[in-house]
Amino acid sequence: MIQKFFTLEIKTKGQKLYDFTDKTSEWIKSFKFKNGILNLSIQHTSASLVVQENADPDVQTDLINFFDRIVPMNNKNYIHTTEGKDDMPAHIKSAITNNQISLSIKNGKLLLGTWQGLYLFEHRLNSQTRKIIHHFIGE
Repeated sequence: MIQKFFTLEIKTKGQKLYDFTDKTSEWIKSFKFKNGILNLSIQHTSASLVVQENADPDVQTDLINFFDRIVPMNNKNYIHTTEGKDDMPAHIKSAITNNQISLSIKNGKLLLGTWQGLYLFEHRLNSQTRKIIHHFIGE
């Protein structure tokens, strides 16, 4: 049984979904992990992690539009507006999505569906540097 940690940094350029599936798969392959659990954790409160379709980019556009409708960027709605109109909406969006995801690794491969990918969901409008902690436990 082993444990390994890895911090993936992703530089974002505004509100969008950023695919990091390949980087995670490369890390798994580089250590020749066989079977185990991979926990992903984002160290931020204004971005989140999602497993989402990776085939049609319209899905990502629709997700962003949906979240913008249910959590509008209107400072009149919020007390916490220190960093701009996207400040509190970004915190709310991250609260209703995921800050951690656990996935299985079997026979050296991340168990994702055919059309699934791992995404950092950036909720802020400006560029950010985000950190995603990878914690593998297994063999």
